Amino acid sequence: MRLIRLCLVVMALAGCRDEQAGPKPKAPRGPAPAPAQGGGLRTLDAAPPSFTHSSGATWAGGAVTYLGSILEPARPKPGDQVQLRHYFRADGAVNGQWRFFMHVMDETTRQQVGNLDHELQQGAAPLGTWPRGKIIEDVHGFQMPNLQGSLRLFLGFWNDSGRLPIDSVALSDGDGRVLGPKIEGPPQAALPEYATVRATTAPVIDGKLDDAIWQTAKEQPLTRSFDGGPVTRKTTFRIVYDDAFLYVAFWSEDRDAWGTLRKKDDPIYNEDAVELFLDADADGKTYNELQVSPHNVNFDASFVARRSDLAEAMKWESGMTTAVFVKGTLDDDSDTDEYWTAEMKIPIANLNSVPRLPQKGDRWRFNAYRLEHIARRTNVEGQSFSPLFIGDFHALPRFGWLVFQ
Repeated sequence: MRLIRLCLVVMALAGCRDEQAGPKPKAPRGPAPAPAQGGGLRTLDAAPPSFTHSSGATWAGGAVTYLGSILEPARPKPGDQVQLRHYFRADGAVNGQWRFFMHVMDETTRQQVGNLDHELQQGAAPLGTWPRGKIIEDVHGFQMPNLQGSLRLFLGFWNDSGRLPIDSVALSDGDGRVLGPKIEGPPQAALPEYATVRATTAPVIDGKLDDAIWQTAKEQPLTRSFDGGPVTRKTTFRIVYDDAFLYVAFWSEDRDAWGTLRKKDDPIYNEDAVELFLDADADGKTYNELQVSPHNVNFDASFVARRSDLAEAMKWESGMTTAVFVKGTLDDDSDTDEYWTAEMKIPIANLNSVPRLPQKGDRWRFNAYRLEHIARRTNVEGQSFSPLFIGDFHALPRFGWLVFQ
């Protein structure tokens, strides 16, 4: 099961781009679980008198019942530390080994924006070990992102064979997931716009950014991708266009420009890289991802839906031309580099779902990114044009606007 980790999970952080840990959760309130012997399984004799979200959904022919969940605070604000308490009861035997999952969905787009997968009671309460008739309480938390509209949590159990069958179809999404709590989100933060100008003379793609057109294009700094805050290493980009191409220039301050990957479509997103995501028809579904590393290694992919099959997406060839210039010594951390620059020449006709060749007044959705390893592989800073408020560069609802002038 390929799941996208929500980077703000407090109790079980997992690797993903632009990982940001929120403040520690407050101590759980409400009925205290039975004392655990040596950190073992904790049970309750009775469930709390009321829930934020009541369920009654069952799995495996009534063997497991999801009673409900308590959300605190009930209407969290962006940045609030949210505590979730889930209550289950074992009414029968469940064969096999099953793990708990919880998906975070955008109610408006029905897209998954993350997950809160974790081991129940931090591994002390695997399904199949629960005493019959006892209540199992699970407590975990996350930081409330700033996403437009509402979030809906879906939960269930899975193993390598699939998801544990749900008995209550009306209480599920039809895809093996039980409906969990709904979280009313805040109004979305304003989406930024970048005005791109038409190039009278195309820049020479040599990585040096000394063409006259770059002096007329707007220089746009990136901010911290999680919250729009200040970055450790400055990054700027510029975009211009003509009838056939988008031209993109990145300038990246860097004290140690490096990379180990050398082949086209290698996963350079795990190392230093600059990136451009384009949703030409602004439908929030079809989009392109284009990346360049300090070694001028390219990665490009074309997605038909948010994070659709990566192997299929990577079959697409953008046909882009790129060049890089490094003011410093690549891959040598014994000295201090200054910056590296990258130019991209992207054929518009090859992009996904382009409504028409751009004209003045047209508007595309896009985002620009940088992954900067402050210390190689150990301290990674995600930067973006439009802040994401979650740790996922594929957060399409947070793409900004590319406005053609």
